[in-house]
Amino acid sequence: MAVLTDEQVDAALPDLKGWEHAEGSLRRSVKFPAFLAGIDAVRRVAEHAEAQDHHPDIDIRWRTVTFALVTHSEGGITDKDVAMAHDIDGIIGT
Repeated sequence: MAVLTDEQVDAALPDLKGWEHAEGSLRRSVKFPAFLAGIDAVRRVAEHAEAQDHHPDIDIRWRTVTFALVTHSEGGITDKDVAMAHDIDGIIGT
């Protein structure tokens, strides 16, 4: 699996609502209406990630959850990360 160039990652961003290319990863922060809504979203994403064997880094700060995607084994962002970003959007419904 090949690491995407910065240009390839940036070209994928218009199709990824709210995602940015920062700190060597694809990142998106989502503010949920309540703490437990964020926790539920994390649980749903985690179940999907486990099934895909591709796990995002997840940071929870009260109602704000940040997802970061990078294929650690490849040392950068791959098509797998772009696909997971689309999956996360569908899972959290935003």
